[in-house]
Amino acid sequence: MSHARGTCFVPLMVGNTPLVAVRLRVGGRTATLRLKLESFNPCGSMKDRTAVALYDSVADKLDPAVGIVESTSGNLGVALASLARANRVRFTAVVDPRVPSAALHELRRLDATLVLVDEEDGRGGYLMNRLRRVRELLAEQPALCWTNQYDNPANPRAHQFGTAPELAAQVPADSVVLVAVSTGGTLAGIRRYAAAATRWDVRGVDVYGSYAVGHVPGRRLLPGIGSSRRSQFASAFDGPTERVGTDEAVAACLWLLESCGIGVGASAGALVSAALRLIERDGLDDVVCVCPDGARNYLSTVYSAAWRRAHGVDPAPPAAVCESVDWGAL
Repeated sequence: MSHARGTCFVPLMVGNTPLVAVRLRVGGRTATLRLKLESFNPCGSMKDRTAVALYDSVADKLDPAVGIVESTSGNLGVALASLARANRVRFTAVVDPRVPSAALHELRRLDATLVLVDEEDGRGGYLMNRLRRVRELLAEQPALCWTNQYDNPANPRAHQFGTAPELAAQVPADSVVLVAVSTGGTLAGIRRYAAAATRWDVRGVDVYGSYAVGHVPGRRLLPGIGSSRRSQFASAFDGPTERVGTDEAVAACLWLLESCGIGVGASAGALVSAALRLIERDGLDDVVCVCPDGARNYLSTVYSAAWRRAHGVDPAPPAAVCESVDWGAL
């Protein structure tokens, strides 16, 4: 591949992200929380892995002058925009008002064309209307290529053959592994690997109001986790799913930064919240969270007191105490 100057990463150099072990006390129990920090990927998220797989799956049939299109809540769009720019291919990102401002800034910097969908879809988000706009663009420009993270089998393959084997070298073979659900590609890929090669107990973590693996009513506010449609890759029937509310996810983000010095995104906050619950409720002493991104995209939302007040988010600090952080774990 040829690479244009100014891209934020060399496209194939993804992975090898660190695992951090947090020793903590919660509910009278001492436990280890293992965090795989996908924010260390070159563009800052797990979606770097997905983007490489999606791009490679369509590279031989796209017209660079017309380019590719994708519906995105932020991270995947940034990674695809970087790949597209590196290969001198046009990229159109269909976005909505919940896409973090930092991600929008990065998309513009990478010369992406932004198409804003600002009408909610009646399912707590904008996804269904973003997908409708993608299909309209495809009808208007027949040569436009859709990477389609929602149905393209390259999505789960990226995690079955990339993320999961890497994680297996970092955590015990009998770990409880928590994975955030959106398209379901990461969850499906890790579950497929685990079924063949480990004794992991892989659990999805979704938010109230999401339809990704079955619907439980609630307000859905955070980008990067949950969905307005059922996942084509993962199902609640594949394994257990933990549900987390917005307040809980935000509280876990704030606690992890203040207590442990680790900044994670909203979906990782949901994972940490679920992990603390499992440690206290089920007596687990070792839980792994595959954290999709870091705090950067959420400084004006999750980490902003003004944003929390404006949206009625009232996070109560979890009853957990961080005892130590080991950056060289396993």
